[in-house]
Amino acid sequence: MRLAAYLKRGGVIAYPTESCYGLGCDPRNSLALKRLIRMKGRSAAKGLLLIADHFKRLQPFVRPLSAADRMRVDRSWPGPVTWVVPASANCLPELTGGRPTIAVRVTAHRGAARLCRSLGMALVSTSANKSGKKPAKTAAECRRIFGAQVYVVAGRIGQRRRPSTLIDLATGTILRP
Repeated sequence: MRLAAYLKRGGVIAYPTESCYGLGCDPRNSLALKRLIRMKGRSAAKGLLLIADHFKRLQPFVRPLSAADRMRVDRSWPGPVTWVVPASANCLPELTGGRPTIAVRVTAHRGAARLCRSLGMALVSTSANKSGKKPAKTAAECRRIFGAQVYVVAGRIGQRRRPSTLIDLATGTILRP
């Protein structure tokens, strides 16, 4: 698959998610992560979140969870809930923002899930916008904002009006409603 090779080389893509277009890349590629952060004009200290079609694709980035914690996250997935969980030693600092945690979600967006499944990997998922600006809702907006810096995967965004709910697994604190 050409898209997989593009990502492996450090490419950044824009693709539809639950509420807007997202920017993504291979979460194991430091060059791609730095490129994505720079394109957005985002602080590297914020960290990035990962999506996948199934928890098994997120496991390399997550320290093993207790059975109770695993049940808790599984009850909300697939769906619009992102959990902040302990990061594995495999996580690059650009993913975590230098923290011992990583934000992960099993997406319910069929197109994004299909993309992860066809690529055989989890993807970075951050809104397709310049930091502080409104997220792109269409492929055309992504092309206008980022031009040739990204490969745009055309499709429909989901019907959610807001980003996913963000919850800290350790404390149960809702970080973003």
